[in-house]
Amino acid sequence: MIYPVIWQEDRALLIDQNRLPTEYSFVEISRYEDMAEAIKTMIVRGAPAIGVAAAYGVYLGAREIDTADRQEFLTQLEQIAQILGQTRPTAVNLFWAIARMLKAARQTVGPVDYIKTVLLETAKEINAEDLQTCQAIGDRGLEVLPTQPEKLCLLTHCNAGALATAGYGTALGVVRSAWREGRLARVYADETRPRLQGAKLTTWECVREGIPVTAITDSMAAHCMKQGLIDAVVVGADRIAANGDTANKIGTYSLALVAKAHNVPFFVAAPLSTIDWELPDGSQIPIEERHPSEIYQVGDTILYPPGVEFYNPAFDVTPANLIAAIVTEYGAFAPSQLKEKLHQQQAV
Repeated sequence: MIYPVIWQEDRALLIDQNRLPTEYSFVEISRYEDMAEAIKTMIVRGAPAIGVAAAYGVYLGAREIDTADRQEFLTQLEQIAQILGQTRPTAVNLFWAIARMLKAARQTVGPVDYIKTVLLETAKEINAEDLQTCQAIGDRGLEVLPTQPEKLCLLTHCNAGALATAGYGTALGVVRSAWREGRLARVYADETRPRLQGAKLTTWECVREGIPVTAITDSMAAHCMKQGLIDAVVVGADRIAANGDTANKIGTYSLALVAKAHNVPFFVAAPLSTIDWELPDGSQIPIEERHPSEIYQVGDTILYPPGVEFYNPAFDVTPANLIAAIVTEYGAFAPSQLKEKLHQQQAV
């Protein structure tokens, strides 16, 4: 199993996803500032994995606070949490994990050193729970996939695999469960411009585990569906509004439109912590914009002539009416059922 965030003795180890697939290496993180930078620069990426990393980041920051005064400790901890929260604005799991860490600190009775111990244990719990959650999502996804053909061809976008979570994955968790149960024929992976997470990360995970995978450019999805090559689409999510509108990697919305046009079911797989009940719909989801170099440059190669302007939103929002079901650890639900079925399950 691939684990993108590992706690080892007194530090966090992160798989450096910027170096995959050519180099499989780890970055050691022992300061919260370094964790914030790792999240911002996408050494670690994927909403659940970001949440796990941020939880360890809060503990690392707490460890650096040199005071025995409880109130002063909490004040400084909130400042650290704010810095971590500014790293990636769209992924709600980041804020969910930070809020859970702060709640643990506020509710713990005892000296500051004991609060620090509780924070580390809480971060480890978030890590372990996300792994269990992803395995449950994978199995719940099996329940809603088409029953025919017996072995399915699934299309996914970006990376919602083990690398994007504590392990196993959300969308790729569904793929893994389908492969385990003999229900998967092949995965089609969009390369996912401009960061190429599908090309670099999803295919790497599949090849590593022997799962048959075919890479396609983002513009080939419609053709593949028209040719009958795709039985269902499964993607992850960075934030889901209360009505089911879903923010995911840029290109997801167009993929959902294409799936609708070809009567291919479109599924979103994400943990309950990805649902932002404070947002009634997707129009209020903040969309991160990243540096234009992600578009105009690949490695050392410049792709465009001087004078071109660029627009680089990292995410788009897929309307709920294009989504057949949202698969969570508690089951798969139509977007219209989310609030009724799941709101009371949310705990922060």
